[in-house]
This record gives sequence, structure tokens and C-alpha cells, in this order.
Amino acid sequence: MYIIVGLGNPGRQYQNTRHNTGFDVIDVIAGKNHIAVEEKKYKALIGKGIIGTHKAILVKPQTYMNLSGESVREVIDFYKADEKSELIVIVDDVSLDVGQIRIRKRGSAGGHNGLKNIIQHLGHDEFQRVKIGVGCKPDGYDLVDYVLGHFSGEEREIMDESVNRAAQAVEVMITQGADAAMNLFNKKNEQKL
Repeated sequence: MYIIVGLGNPGRQYQNTRHNTGFDVIDVIAGKNHIAVEEKKYKALIGKGIIGTHKAILVKPQTYMNLSGESVREVIDFYKADEKSELIVIVDDVSLDVGQIRIRKRGSAGGHNGLKNIIQHLGHDEFQRVKIGVGCKPDGYDLVDYVLGHFSGEEREIMDESVNRAAQAVEVMITQGADAAMNLFNKKNEQKL
């Protein structure tokens, strides 16, 4: 069974912001696989279904980004999942170009508070993740304001395509493994703004 967690913040004011890219990917995966992510449990909205031939739990923590680990820990404990092989976390990344995808099997939080909290609650950083670039913050911008801001129209087009590719990447990770997904999706973004 796979636990697929998209990171974001609950509430309308955060919809379509850079920081909610993980939620956007969960929505695409849910739509493609006919999974309703509506059940309120484990400090999250969750949905159960099948991806490929594998059982999957889709998770959108409702704790706010900085406390995402509380929800992830509860889901992992309840389903007795192996977080090193069955957990996939989808997250925005300000160190990658807009729309660039990078899949990792482990690694540091890289300054991302959601990942930092998950690592704290799991006690290790050996879990799979799909990072989606939201672009570097411009000089003079506050990082919080930047990640809670919205994409420009041109960026939104790139992101819509990347969110769909990230959903495909998760499906490849589940059906063929992380290495296969890394070979297919860890390429420099061809499009430039």
C-alpha cells in the first residue's frame, strides 16, 4: 500500500499558490484514478483507491505546512506502512525552475518547513519525494510572501503541465519504481520563462 502525501495549506486563500502545488498534484491523481479525497481523518483529507494494481491512500494534510509531519505520522502508523518504500511526498521547491520536476529517494528538507516537520516526526529523511519547481524568489521578496503568492499567467500554464507530469511520475514510482521515474522525469525543464 502506498501513502501519497501532497503538501499544502488548507483554506481558500491558499488555493493555487506556489506552496499548494502538492495539493494540486493530489487532485490530478485523484481525478485520474476516480478517488474522492474527502474523508477527514489523521488531521488530513484522505481518499482510498487503486493506482495501477496497488492500493493507495491520497493525503492532503490539514495542519498547515509547518506541521505536516503530525498528519503523515498518524497515517503511517494507522496503515502500518513502510515509510522508506511506501511513502511518497509531493512538495513545492523554490530552488528549482518553474515546472521542473525532481524525484528523490531521500534527502534533507532543503529549507522546506513541511519536509522538515515530516523528517522530525519520522526520525529520518529516507522517504521518496517528488519536488516541483516554483522558481526562486526574486530579490527583495520575503520567502513566505513568495511561496504564498500566485503564479503569473505564463507560469500557471507551465505549472498546469508540470502538475500533470508530476502525477504521472507518482504513478510510475508506484508501478515501476523510483529509479524508472527518476530516469523519465528528472530532466531539466525545456521551457524557459
